[in-house]
Amino acid sequence: MCVKDRKSLIESYEVIEDGFHPFLIRDDWQVAQLNYIQEQNIENINKIDVHYKTDEVFILLEGRAVLIAATFKDGTPIFELELMKQNIIYNIPKNTWHNIAMDVGSKVLLVEKSNTHLSDFDHFNLGEEQRLELKYKVEQLFKN
Repeated sequence: MCVKDRKSLIESYEVIEDGFHPFLIRDDWQVAQLNYIQEQNIENINKIDVHYKTDEVFILLEGRAVLIAATFKDGTPIFELELMKQNIIYNIPKNTWHNIAMDVGSKVLLVEKSNTHLSDFDHFNLGEEQRLELKYKVEQLFKN
C-alpha cells in the first residue's frame, strides 16, 4: 500500500509493502515502486518480459539489484547484465527483453507508460540451462 500525504500543494508518497506498486498514475505515464519479493530473487526468476509501447526507467533506491536484458539468437536469449548503482537512472528501451534480480530489502523506482503492467507485456519462459546461466552471472555480479 502506498501512503500519500496531501497536506500541501506538494504531494509525497511512501511505498511500504513488498511487491510492485504503481502509485503516481497520470494520463500517459506512471511511477511505481518495486520492493523486494521472492519472485525477484535470482533463485526464482524463470522468465523475461518485454514491453512494446514504452521504455522503462529503473532507479535503485536501496539494496542490491541486477538489471537483466536480452536479445535472441536462434531462439536463445543472449543476456546482458548490469549491477545497478544507487541513484543512477537506467533505461530499458521498448522492445527489449528484461527482468530484474533483487536482494532482500531492495527497493527500485520505475517510470513507464501508464498501465504497462496490465496490458503491454509479453514474456518468454527460460529453460533450465538458461536459468542456471542467468543465476551464475547474477551471483558473480553480486559477489563483486
